[in-house]
Amino acid sequence: MIIPLLRRIFAFGVCAVIAFVPISSRAQVSPCPESSSSPSAECVNSPVPAPSETNSADLLRATLDNGLRVVVVRDPLAPVVETVVNYLVGSDEAPPGFPGMAHAQEHMMFRSSSGLSTVQLADGLALLGGRFDADTQEALTQYYSTVPTAYLGVILHLEATRMSGVLDRQSEWDQERKAIEQEVSRDLSGAEYRYHVAASTDLFAKTPYAHDALGTKSSFDATTGAMLKSFHDTWYAPNNAILVIVGDVDPQATLNLVRANFGMIPSHPLPERPSFTFSSVTPTTHKLPSDYALPYVIRSFRTPGYEDPASTALQIAVDVLNSQRGPLYALQADGKALGTGVSLNLLPKAGVAEAYIATEPGGDTSAAGSLLGTTLLSSVRDGVPDALVEAAKRQEIAQAEFSRNSLEDLAFDWSQALALEGLASPDERIARISAVTTADVNQVIRSVFDDRHAVVGVLVPKGAGAASNGEGFGGKESFAPTSTKRVALPDWAHPLLETPVIPSPALAVTDQRLPNGIRLIVVPSPTSSTVVVRGAIEKRLALQEPRKREGVGAVLESLFSYGTTTLDRVAFARELDDIAATESAGSSFSLDVTADHFERGMHLLADNLLHPALPASAFQIVQKQTEQSLAGEAISPDYLAGRALLKALLPKDDPELRHATTASVAKVTLDDVRAYRQRVFRPDMATIVVAGAITPELARATVEKEFGDWSAEGVTPVLTLPSVKANVAAKIVVPATGRQQSDVILAEDVGVRRGSRDAYAIQLGDAILGGGFYATRLYHDLREQSGLVYFVSAGLQADKTRSRYRIQYGSDPSKVAKARAIIDADLRAMGTGHVTPDELRLAKATIVRDLSLSEAGLDEIAEGLEGRSLRHIPLNEPTIAARTIVSLGPEDVRAAFARWITPRNFVQVEEGPSPLR
Repeated sequence: MIIPLLRRIFAFGVCAVIAFVPISSRAQVSPCPESSSSPSAECVNSPVPAPSETNSADLLRATLDNGLRVVVVRDPLAPVVETVVNYLVGSDEAPPGFPGMAHAQEHMMFRSSSGLSTVQLADGLALLGGRFDADTQEALTQYYSTVPTAYLGVILHLEATRMSGVLDRQSEWDQERKAIEQEVSRDLSGAEYRYHVAASTDLFAKTPYAHDALGTKSSFDATTGAMLKSFHDTWYAPNNAILVIVGDVDPQATLNLVRANFGMIPSHPLPERPSFTFSSVTPTTHKLPSDYALPYVIRSFRTPGYEDPASTALQIAVDVLNSQRGPLYALQADGKALGTGVSLNLLPKAGVAEAYIATEPGGDTSAAGSLLGTTLLSSVRDGVPDALVEAAKRQEIAQAEFSRNSLEDLAFDWSQALALEGLASPDERIARISAVTTADVNQVIRSVFDDRHAVVGVLVPKGAGAASNGEGFGGKESFAPTSTKRVALPDWAHPLLETPVIPSPALAVTDQRLPNGIRLIVVPSPTSSTVVVRGAIEKRLALQEPRKREGVGAVLESLFSYGTTTLDRVAFARELDDIAATESAGSSFSLDVTADHFERGMHLLADNLLHPALPASAFQIVQKQTEQSLAGEAISPDYLAGRALLKALLPKDDPELRHATTASVAKVTLDDVRAYRQRVFRPDMATIVVAGAITPELARATVEKEFGDWSAEGVTPVLTLPSVKANVAAKIVVPATGRQQSDVILAEDVGVRRGSRDAYAIQLGDAILGGGFYATRLYHDLREQSGLVYFVSAGLQADKTRSRYRIQYGSDPSKVAKARAIIDADLRAMGTGHVTPDELRLAKATIVRDLSLSEAGLDEIAEGLEGRSLRHIPLNEPTIAARTIVSLGPEDVRAAFARWITPRNFVQVEEGPSPLR
């Protein structure tokens, strides 16, 4: 069993988690209202000359008089636009002793600004129906949004207001500080993050990179609103920002809007940037307890940064080291490791390369670390082959074309190139990649992966203690929710108040059933010369794995990586490299390929899926790896929490309680694997979605050619689980080593079924509870007002025969009970009819306007269609849901929550430090 990369292995930056999951409609609203209440962001329709412009039909670059750099890229994938405001400031510029200053300011940008209160901002973002988030890195702070094109003027006005007039009130910082401290607590709960903190100190001693952007509780306690305001006014200037806009827009008209909203914001001189002087890295080892299933050994190396020309060769080098044709991956394939890989995080001045290896529970981490080091040394000593370098370059160049399939990816590609890499465009990156030679790659590998300057992390699992019931922890809490008085939106945001229009799909979809039963869905798109294929075979392990052979499905999934009956593992990987394609096979399968290689890519995918080699030698390796992984998983807190939840919710002997164990996997034979594949992998249970630069005719002809001989045997399986009775309440605590924060799940099985009016009413209620950040009840009560949590989510998972209502949040152990009391009170209020007209309007806008945003990426489109096909629901179910939701009133929401959601019946599972008692 191949183990993926650590959860967030040292990704630089922190995120404000302002993701709303709204999306938009095509309501034809003028993006530039005639009146404006903000002189600094006056909305006008007349163009203003720019001092510097590069213009074409689909690309415009300009610099405003105040220094704001602007890039507009037209991509007609969907009636959606992505904006990224890149401020060239991060934790590098934080004052001494206040490492999280930039991060704190990022949070406060979602509070009040001049002429725009926190409530107005939250309401406006919810009504936009868009997706919003922000992140702070060492050298950059980004604010990004995905909204309907019709509201581009509104989001630009909002961003200009925040750039010029954020207030940073002390009273609001006092509230937000509690939430950001919960974020610190969450991140410090992860062993990989704790190692990252230690490694950064060693690699970047006495430079701004020695601390990351997160910040510390003690520094936040000492931070004031006045300090934040000073930081904002110093660095948040148009001449210190790059605005990237990508979507279905007219570039020149968009530039006019940018000038109208940002052009009057004055520039000002910027302070001198901090200096960097790196000293030699002393080898150091950090051994840390973890709550992972497996032991990990990590070797960290300081690297050149983007400002060094060698960084391009380094990126290719990391691709080569991760190649499935290389010696590092062979450690997994040959059964010598449970996971390996190399990650790279670059900053302007320097970066970090992380090589890791995972070994069996209780395994010799010293030996594993030596194996990792020896394998890296072979590449340092012997160099890497030309073929792998050329393959890596082809893949990188192909990925640039794939970025055009997603408005978000394309916007971030431009932001990365301009704001961090110092390039004129992503095309310049491709030119640099094309020029990289094998000698360049070998030189950078020799200079970077030097064990004499490595920092080593050893993350050793400490199994969770015994789960216990949670009676009595935290004491009884009471809470009476206080409603926030809605405030009228400013004039420039009034277009958001118009009734959202349910959009039609931007792309045509063809839906066919082939003679052998395959469901083929094709979505032609002209945005790039690529094709994405997403497919799956409907299965249910609980009903299809033989008794006492649980885990046979997992063993089969891992065996697909060992090639086909005609191409061994390495030869198959070489064929993919030759066409710069990425592919995976199994019960879920995928292919990303350029359009000119579509037919060859589909041949390889079909060969892997229909003719896997399943070699006996590989079976023995995978079976052992699966057993080892399960042994570690069985004592990990994440697994124990999940099992505890299911056991409390479901009756004894329910099929959903079946699970693989080391004993059941040990009994699996290769014949069992082959029989399982023959029985489960059926064309009449398969869906294939093809999206991109393709016609329905070519897609069908190719799929029929490659998959047409695939046939099913025997009776079509029935995969419906039996319905279950209502569960009884329970409280369970699962201790987790190293955690500072508790992760809490509240869940109950409910009788409402998917597609019912009540299910849609609960979906609408969930948008009122948590679909729009501070504009919604749970975020307002739990985060904005009390700072008890950093995140909270609520949702109904409705199916044909069983449904589950689930809430999840993270909180300090001492605050778990109080947060639970607030949640219970908010849910009870939903069932007693306290939904206001404003809340309904916000929630409906959030859901309806989400429809067009769901088409802002081909992957999202393809995966959505595949998922709906597997669940046997209409392909246009989101539109059906939106139409139903628009028709619902407050009584529908009240009745549904009163009928189905019963907080006193929740099963509560708390995973984290031992709770206070």
